[in-house]
Amino acid sequence: MKRLLLSALSIAALLAPSADAEPKKPFHFAHRGGAFEFEENTLFAFRSSYEKGIRGFETDIRMTKDGKLVILHDDSLDRTHHGKGPVEALDSESAKGITTLKQNEPLLFLDTLLDFLADKPGLYVEFEMKTGNKTLYSDDRIDEYVREVHKHVMARRPERSTWVFTSFDPRPLKAIRQIDPQAEIMFIKGGPLDEALMTAASEIGARRIACKMEGTTRLAVKAAQKQGFTVTGWPGHNISDYFLGLGLGVDAICSDVPVMIQEYIDSQGK
Repeated sequence: MKRLLLSALSIAALLAPSADAEPKKPFHFAHRGGAFEFEENTLFAFRSSYEKGIRGFETDIRMTKDGKLVILHDDSLDRTHHGKGPVEALDSESAKGITTLKQNEPLLFLDTLLDFLADKPGLYVEFEMKTGNKTLYSDDRIDEYVREVHKHVMARRPERSTWVFTSFDPRPLKAIRQIDPQAEIMFIKGGPLDEALMTAASEIGARRIACKMEGTTRLAVKAAQKQGFTVTGWPGHNISDYFLGLGLGVDAICSDVPVMIQEYIDSQGK
């Protein structure tokens, strides 16, 4: 009996998870400032997420007709603001009069967001360059757009922070690298992680990649990390998506519910 008990204890010890076996927790950050918890891409959203302990953000940059940079995801103002059509068709004075549908927040200009972030060291921020619509951003306009984005963003980067320029469109990523060979860039794919994404990212010098978590495999993530890529998973619509990213082993999760995730992590005492 004693021998049987010792054998059982030995087996249990082998099966028990060790601290070393616990998967690395991905860094989570606020997609559009926390799009499912606050009104997306508003100063209110970024401030509220920060006050709740979030130290990473993602946002979207567009350019008005007269060259001013604003924060907006869609090709059109219609879904999120009291406005119609592309912000690219407006001059900056007209854009200043645009407000959001839910809270009547003013359309956020990039400089206003950067002013908020400037005195907060240790942040991770992704600046997505929304140039995929070639009618709005022809090849001729990419250079002007990228130079303005780079100039404004890098002028206000707080110490110990990681600023990353991201896009689904390789054109602005290539242009950023021509301006600043040391800039952190990320290539985003609207689908799962595969060899084609890694090849395309390598061709433009990106060591960061972002992919949809649905359809991505753990093996693909490990292969990318072995090749030196930092892998971000999206979307993060709910806590289940966080667990999916945890299981896949991604390095970071771009989440619409960052505060919910933070509260869960805090509740676990980890």
